[in-house]
Amino acid sequence: MMKLQILGKGCSKCLTLGEHAATAAQALGLDYEVEKVTDMNAIIDAGVMTTPALAVNGEIKSAGKVLSVEEIKKLLSA
Repeated sequence: MMKLQILGKGCSKCLTLGEHAATAAQALGLDYEVEKVTDMNAIIDAGVMTTPALAVNGEIKSAGKVLSVEEIKKLLSA
């Protein structure tokens, strides 16, 4: 199972990134779960300075921007 983490305080950009990640994973037919990480200490510990951030299986893939569904699909299928 693929673990997608959305790191951020839960702002509208974070919510949008979460929706895009779920849509991308569904489009690729992946077995996945989305976890929202809102604890600032956990976000900082992950090395993220700007939110929203996307982590795939614990690895930060993007920070500080809302990726499109297509961009996330490319990340997940790489």
